[in-house]
Amino acid sequence: MKIIWLGHGSFRIEVAGKTLLIDPWLSGNPALPEDRHGDAIAGATHILLTHTHFDHVVDVLPLARKLGIPVAGQYDLMSHWAEHEGVETIGFNKGGTVDLGGPKVSMVPASHSSTFPTADGLRSGGSEVGYVIEGDGRTLYLSGDTGLMADMDWIGDYHKPDIGILSAGGHFTMDMKQAAYAAKRYFRFKAVIPCHYGTFPILEQSAADLIAGLEGTGTQVIEPQVMQPIEV
Repeated sequence: MKIIWLGHGSFRIEVAGKTLLIDPWLSGNPALPEDRHGDAIAGATHILLTHTHFDHVVDVLPLARKLGIPVAGQYDLMSHWAEHEGVETIGFNKGGTVDLGGPKVSMVPASHSSTFPTADGLRSGGSEVGYVIEGDGRTLYLSGDTGLMADMDWIGDYHKPDIGILSAGGHFTMDMKQAAYAAKRYFRFKAVIPCHYGTFPILEQSAADLIAGLEGTGTQVIEPQVMQPIEV
């Protein structure tokens, strides 16, 4: 499994013969240089969407059309897009698992919100979610944007992920201390990768509190660098 951070909450994950773009934010992403956009999406086979805030959804439909690849996500929104946006979708819901022709992806709860602005006011984009991705002998928990939640207890116990990608920038999601608490209490990760931090001044700029919070637990904290592959 190869994990490549595209900045903020966006990832490229190469697993079990497929290349998944998670919440791919290219347009206006201050962490991802424009001359690396092509590399970020090259060979992508699927897009996974966690929720519809602009910094996660703005490029999803344009990329699905440009690349001719399906978008997987929460059923209500995927059904709407399939009918009205002319893109291929894979709609499922929390508790469900889909096989993407190699990797298996399970949808799990998150605790956040999922709305987007329209000319008629704010609209719901379905519900916010996270994912568990299995392939290449690894099980990855991708939290999506979320606060601490009791659902992490059963997610850790049932799926037993060995790799965690946790939103940890604070203000909109867990901060680094909360992410460390979640990792210690609910999971037995071999490695944790923080995300959704450093992008804007309002967010945490350092993973120091996550590293300190997991010291002595045996969990490695991997601080991602944009477009630098992490092999797990």
